[in-house]
Amino acid sequence: MTLIKRTNPFLPVSNFLDDFFADDMDIFRKMQTVPSINIKERAEDFLIEMAAPGLKKEDFDIDLDNNVLTISCEKQIEENDENEKFTKREFSYSTFKRVFTIPETADIEKINAEYVDGILTVIIGKKPEAQIKPKKKIDIN
Repeated sequence: MTLIKRTNPFLPVSNFLDDFFADDMDIFRKMQTVPSINIKERAEDFLIEMAAPGLKKEDFDIDLDNNVLTISCEKQIEENDENEKFTKREFSYSTFKRVFTIPETADIEKINAEYVDGILTVIIGKKPEAQIKPKKKIDIN
């Protein structure tokens, strides 16, 4: 945030207002971002980690339809106090949706999810035949 702003009196009013609300708009843009994810393929499963702090596990919807996994969230916070008059009031509403195509090697009957410390973790098991076998030493006769 800039403490000193140079203003040009000849600029249109809209530019002045843009500068005035710039910090609020930056906050708005940050609220509209999609959570970051990590996807790992491990020997026995696939791991999806999603960074989504400030939510509750009840805020998430996880659906599987035709090998398409959808993780979505919709959260609205609205505080009402009828005794107060607001000069400025900000509503908090955030939503996102992430869609993943599950590979044929995944076992869709073995999907688990948990939300701990701001991280949503989804583990998708692999079919036994798709699991990475450990390295095997072959003896020479």
